[in-house]
Amino acid sequence: MPVQDFTIDAFHRGRFFLVQPGARGHRAGMDAMMLAAAVPSAFAGRLADFGAGAGAAGLAVAARCEGASVVLIERAPEMAAFARRGLALPQNAGVAARASVLEADVGLTGKARVAAGLGDASFDFVIMNPPFNAGHDRATPDELKRQAHVMDVGLFATWIRSAAAVVRPRGGLAVIARPSSLRTILDAMDGRFGGAEIVAIHPRAGETAIRVVVRAVRASRAALSICPPLILHDAGDRFSAKADAINNGNASLFGD
Repeated sequence: MPVQDFTIDAFHRGRFFLVQPGARGHRAGMDAMMLAAAVPSAFAGRLADFGAGAGAAGLAVAARCEGASVVLIERAPEMAAFARRGLALPQNAGVAARASVLEADVGLTGKARVAAGLGDASFDFVIMNPPFNAGHDRATPDELKRQAHVMDVGLFATWIRSAAAVVRPRGGLAVIARPSSLRTILDAMDGRFGGAEIVAIHPRAGETAIRVVVRAVRASRAALSICPPLILHDAGDRFSAKADAINNGNASLFGD
């Protein structure tokens, strides 16, 4: 891979690093850090990062939760290769021992899914940042970027169904998406995950939410709850204290 085709980027103030595409494909940012922060800080168990890309969200969990082991699950061979290169970095020695890459399609079902390495009830938590843009929102000639950004019909239902299959009873699920996808996500969780908690993420106080993070528990019958929102920026362009702490792996989104 030519030098100009990738960058090495620090996250959580240098607690882990990613090898990311320089000109093609998806580059990780705030969404991945917000998703990772949905996992409780005391989490100890096996976690699957669905559609992991270069591994930002999964490695952010590993960096913050010392008892977590993480499987970065990515369908695109090129992005899976970036994730493997990231795990091989000397700077990642502290997290790489608890992380691995699985090249697989999380949309597979039944025996095909199990054969791909996604066994039934084999994880304690699943996180996912699915492609959630319509095709007209992110028209691009870059096929690798299109796969990471553009949502296929029924994608949330497919991914959440797979999550329900691979998560153990009482295991967790966290999803980040646009607010317009909230009903679709909750419908897909119905009968599979309960006790949903929702955090809306707003750029500034008084502005419309740009993301929602939904966390739920496998086979729970608890009621849905709306949590206090996260405001990303103070009056200026600086991150709020809470957003900065979450972005750098020093706090959880749900306060646990």
